[in-house]
Amino acid sequence: MKLIIAEKPSVAQTIAAALGVKGKQDGYIEGGGYLISWCVGHLVQLAEAAAYGEQYRKWQLDSLPILPEEWQYAVDPDKGKQFATLKELMHRADVSEVINACDAGREGELIFRFVYEVAGCKKPMRRLWISSMEDGAIKAGFASLKDGREYDALFASALCRAKADWLIGINATRLFSCLYGKTLNVGRVQTPTLKMLTDRDAAISHFQKEKYYHVRLCLSGAEAASGRISDKAEADALKGACEAGKAVCVSVTREKKSAAPPKLFDLTSLQREANRIFGYTAKQTLDLAQALYEKRLLTYPRTDSSFLTDDMGGTAAGIIALLCEKLPFMAGADFTPDIAKVTDSKKVSDHHAIIPTMELAKADPDALPESERNIITLAGARLLFATAEPHIFEAVTAVFTCGGYTFTAKGKTTLCEGWCEIEKLSRAASEEQDEDAEPEAVLPPLAEGQTFDNPAAEISERYTQPPKAFTEDTLLSAMESAGKEDTPEDAERKGLGTTATRAGIIEKLISAGFAERKGKKLIPTKDGYNLVAILPDSLTSPQLTAEWETRLTGIAKGSDSPADFMRGIEEMTAGLVKTYSAISEDKAK
Repeated sequence: MKLIIAEKPSVAQTIAAALGVKGKQDGYIEGGGYLISWCVGHLVQLAEAAAYGEQYRKWQLDSLPILPEEWQYAVDPDKGKQFATLKELMHRADVSEVINACDAGREGELIFRFVYEVAGCKKPMRRLWISSMEDGAIKAGFASLKDGREYDALFASALCRAKADWLIGINATRLFSCLYGKTLNVGRVQTPTLKMLTDRDAAISHFQKEKYYHVRLCLSGAEAASGRISDKAEADALKGACEAGKAVCVSVTREKKSAAPPKLFDLTSLQREANRIFGYTAKQTLDLAQALYEKRLLTYPRTDSSFLTDDMGGTAAGIIALLCEKLPFMAGADFTPDIAKVTDSKKVSDHHAIIPTMELAKADPDALPESERNIITLAGARLLFATAEPHIFEAVTAVFTCGGYTFTAKGKTTLCEGWCEIEKLSRAASEEQDEDAEPEAVLPPLAEGQTFDNPAAEISERYTQPPKAFTEDTLLSAMESAGKEDTPEDAERKGLGTTATRAGIIEKLISAGFAERKGKKLIPTKDGYNLVAILPDSLTSPQLTAEWETRLTGIAKGSDSPADFMRGIEEMTAGLVKTYSAISEDKAK
């Protein structure tokens, strides 16, 4: 018998269906030489501080730092029954090997290994590593199972991440909560994310708007505008001088430009687009994509790659042909995809980009809940955009002088719609308006040296604009690029958090009362401001996370030492406690 352990019951059922295993038991499925069971998310976790001694039950400054010598593990009390089932199955005499079918990534590895270790299992383990829940992908994955030990380095990086988060989280949270007499949750990723929210909010509230003016000339169908003028009297004088004088065209430049199609979705770009168009939170989008993955209609969502592997050309072509049939806005469209644009194995890490699967052929999209249909349509439309022709246009810039000032007129003529044509069709179908789209201005024929006597002029009044509050779209983007200047080029995971964890971090800040949603905006609360004000820079700057992720990637690749990494974390924890064991009165206030 082979025991297969999936991360969730729904995934176990999909695997059972693909392998033709039907015998339902309590907590597992049996048949055809297989036992298929499941974890329920994190069944086993690092134990709470109290497991290391009674003195840690109470939060006290003199018991810090807490640095476990022998790490303890604990089974989630609400999930004890399922753990007991897994342990019993692992120790069954007829089970010859255990197959790890948890999600193929750092956290999936951790979930399985914790259960395997705590259950005291010594049987050989193999690894299923797949990016899609389609029958074909599951069968191919089982035909090429890997030796579980090949993923020891990935597990080492996952374990270091968990222990380091525990050390900083528990020690810093207790340290600052005891100092200030109030529960202050400190997290390596959530705290710098909160700092970005408070910085932006402060920039908005301290913003002083300023009035400025443009003088615009009407030159036989072309509108030319001056630069910014801050003084109204100066703008009035220029208007008068222009109307009494003449404008001279001093240059006309024509430039052929090309806008490449957008890349395929990784999780963060899908979350950003779904927030921008539908207002979904990052967590809602992840949950919807996960549900579609489990229905086999979408590939694995927790990916940070925006390419497909080189061997997926045929699959992609088949899915595109299917999308042209299934997506109503493609009816009658003549489309020849350029698949080579989206395939590059070198740019794929654990999983390829998110695309619909061939299961869509059997599904009726209209039968899906509207929110799921929106996500699958977004992913399908993005595959079409990404394989379409570039958008090519000619940009024309004409420069005039008048009254001693320079005026500029800009125009744009489309030469080839390319991917923008499909985007417009998809927009019209979803009745989505593009708020940022500028109307295309076509300039009349203009030539250098051409003059315009007594041109009509008008003054437009404008105000400088404050920075915009973060939405989930723009915050995810900022988290993704935070600390980039401190991160080496070859680090796989850049920014704050990972594609898989960013949604949870935003939700955590909100549930802890440090931030709130106002419509689409994310705003820090007073508690959020206070927390950022008292914490040291090392905990509020994204640099720490950038360094950690770089080293964790090194550990996963076998080029960095887990022991060295953990030694550094313990030293940092002890240093924090030593430096901040007392506080000044103004900080306490």
